[in-house]
Amino acid sequence: MSTVDKPAEDHGAPEAFEDPGLPYHRPRRADVDEKAEKRAERQVAALFGISIVGTVVAIGAYFAIDMSEEIDSIRFANMAIGIGIFLAMIGIGLGAIHWAKTLMRDHEMVEERHELRSSDESREGAIQNLKDGAADSGISGIKRRGLLVGTGVAALLAAPLAILVPQLGNMGADWNTKKFAHTMWRKGMRLTRDPDGTPIKAADVTIGSAFHVIPDGLIDLESHMIEEKAKAVVLLIRLDPRDLKVQEGREDWSFDGIVAYSKICTHVGCPVALYEQQTHHLLCPCHQSTFDVADGAKVVFGPAKRPLPQLPIAVDDEGYIIAQSDFHEPIGPSYWTRLKNTSDGLSDSTEESSH
Repeated sequence: MSTVDKPAEDHGAPEAFEDPGLPYHRPRRADVDEKAEKRAERQVAALFGISIVGTVVAIGAYFAIDMSEEIDSIRFANMAIGIGIFLAMIGIGLGAIHWAKTLMRDHEMVEERHELRSSDESREGAIQNLKDGAADSGISGIKRRGLLVGTGVAALLAAPLAILVPQLGNMGADWNTKKFAHTMWRKGMRLTRDPDGTPIKAADVTIGSAFHVIPDGLIDLESHMIEEKAKAVVLLIRLDPRDLKVQEGREDWSFDGIVAYSKICTHVGCPVALYEQQTHHLLCPCHQSTFDVADGAKVVFGPAKRPLPQLPIAVDDEGYIIAQSDFHEPIGPSYWTRLKNTSDGLSDSTEESSH
């Protein structure tokens, strides 16, 4: 007899896998000890209470802490609000998890496979399971847990306020969009280093170098310093004059290859601060909008829709770089109305602009 004709040996393998059944159900302490059950209920209520306290802390910090122009003041206020929001969210999350793990039914449930449409008996059984689940959770039924339901509902209703109140609190305060069009730059104002405010001489700017620039006097402002800086920050770069493509009407806006452009991306306002010396490209790290400094900071890649605004500059008698005027167009992201360009700054007339 060949090996092909040799009958297969019987190893006693079953024709089908046997149902192993359900493992032994190990009851939890709260299932057999009424004191443990009450303790778990108090723990869940305490977690919901922490959530409520967190909401109060977030809202209280928003109204009680006065955010001045100082960075430390803003940092402290944001930290207090953030801690409150954290407590509001984690209290609800941990409370719900602890409730499910210690108090809700944990019996294994088996549902046999059936046709797509369940029978009427199965549907009635499903509804009954939902009712049983609600009764087991303590939301309704004999063991209704009023303390947990009350604190849980209160935490769920209060927690969103920890986020909504700080976010909506300042809405509607000022809708004057013209403030976004004008910056602190004025004729004759010196360009200074960010953050120390020291003036910059043209001789200090070598080919290929880049300076982060703020207006002279910015650090001495008593109020609105952060807002003014957010609009007026500039990147100062020197190129080989032979590489610079001077834009029409901007023949006198640069000095010996030194150009100054707004640091605020025209996409969504991120800081454009990554300069590639060999390609003369400025990159926005947020969404990769790329601008060609050698060609009027035109967009060469990414979602930005217009070039970075250029700040007209000159050099004074002492060799310091100064601004000739404010920007001639709005800085930052494009918005629903853009002011028209003029020869000496921004006018009050508007025109429709697409994004």
